[in-house]
Amino acid sequence: MPRPADNERTLRHEMWRRYEGNDWAAFDALPAAIRKRVAAHAYDAWSVNVMMLWQHYKRLYGRTTRAERALIRYLDYCESLEREAFASRYREAYGMDLPHDEACVSVLR
Repeated sequence: MPRPADNERTLRHEMWRRYEGNDWAAFDALPAAIRKRVAAHAYDAWSVNVMMLWQHYKRLYGRTTRAERALIRYLDYCESLEREAFASRYREAYGMDLPHDEACVSVLR
């Protein structure tokens, strides 16, 4: 399998589709609460993808705090899926739990 052109070394390219666009412009256009969550994401949250999600949530709820909270919860969920996939792959490769899981600590961000 060819390596991605950037420095992405996670399993994310197997789980999600990354949309093209200007990540910085997308990040800057997000509401402050969502930018803060994206900045805290354990991996690169792909700001263009987040902007597309934000547009979807705005259509559902309007440009409201409720929409922001819903998107932040979804980003939390996506991050947990990524972490579970990484931990599973680590377990398969090394025959033991991810050291962070063994130590019962969070991933450094």
